[in-house]
Amino acid sequence: MAMEWSESLVSLCREMIRRPSLSGQEKEMADFVEQRMIELGFDSVERDHYGNVSGRIVLGSGGRRILFEGHMDHVDIVDPSKWTHDPFGAEVVDGRIYGRATSDMKGNLAASIMAAALIKKEKADLNGEIIVAGSVHEECFEGVASEAIGKRWNPDCVVIGEASSLNLKRGQRGRAEVVLETYGKSAHSSNPEVGLNAVKAMVPLLSAIENEFEPKEQPVLGKGILELTDIISSPYPGASVVPERCRVTYDRRLLVGETDTEVLAQIQKIIDEEKGRNPQLKANVSLAVGRETCYTGDSIEATRYAPGWLFPEDNWFVAAAMRGLREAGLNPELSHYAFCTNGSYYAGKAGIPTIGFGGSLESLAHVVDEYIEIDQLEKACLGYMGIIRSVLG
Repeated sequence: MAMEWSESLVSLCREMIRRPSLSGQEKEMADFVEQRMIELGFDSVERDHYGNVSGRIVLGSGGRRILFEGHMDHVDIVDPSKWTHDPFGAEVVDGRIYGRATSDMKGNLAASIMAAALIKKEKADLNGEIIVAGSVHEECFEGVASEAIGKRWNPDCVVIGEASSLNLKRGQRGRAEVVLETYGKSAHSSNPEVGLNAVKAMVPLLSAIENEFEPKEQPVLGKGILELTDIISSPYPGASVVPERCRVTYDRRLLVGETDTEVLAQIQKIIDEEKGRNPQLKANVSLAVGRETCYTGDSIEATRYAPGWLFPEDNWFVAAAMRGLREAGLNPELSHYAFCTNGSYYAGKAGIPTIGFGGSLESLAHVVDEYIEIDQLEKACLGYMGIIRSVLG
């Protein structure tokens, strides 16, 4: 392993960590990524209206286009006093780089940028294009900003650089945010009979959903999930007021093929059955809609629905990536992500052959004292280089 590029890679990762980049506040990080891509010899670098940064390298006479995507945003630091290392200090201790977004996922974005630059420098007999993209707003909207990247570049295959412990991920469950609302009639709580309590209308409905919802199951991805994550009445606080509205949010984890229409129909069926038992029930189910502002000033808006995806072991890209990783000296296992990623657009919506691969543990995302091991960072870079050689060779 060439220590010269290893030191450059560690330095690149640390510089990224020192630039906080909450969702919608990625500008400083984007500026840095753009400048480093130019310095490292990318043939062109550009941004889109959301603020995603894409760097392009053309090899030989061109050919297949492989896209490496890593998001530039990260979750917030809830309580800095709980960290023993400065979240944005990028301290190196015992072979680890500490800081917010080291594992999720600036380390692997740095590794993919470095891998592309090193491949170009090698002047190997390869034909094709490498695109490395730093995306925005992933922590809010999996796959939404990615659509702009995908439509700009139309890649033949995609590597999502989320942490995978250097294993090859060939799929993931999807995610939907389901909103259930019941409606009543407001009244003074000293005279409740003239009103209709929306919370009391919600309670039997929640019980019915708990008892009657049957998740589908698939051999690889397991069971779908429907988990209640919050409940709130309106008005709130309801001082001496019978609530006229109650809103519940469910986190719905999706299997391959579960559509937004199907997700809503499952709950609507239970609502309709409950209405048969309680004709007064007024209820509605929908998917949540998210709206945020990008650092460019553009709005980003989407229904909170990100489909699941899974490619067979003999898919050409899965096989090529596995071969490339092994030729790079790694020994990856084949598995799938437990969480949702930007692959929901590339694979789930666009049907583009996609894998996940990156250094670090999946369990280190969003935690206090997040870190990435330098050894994992180096091997991620070697792995990306191996995948490029395998696909474009």
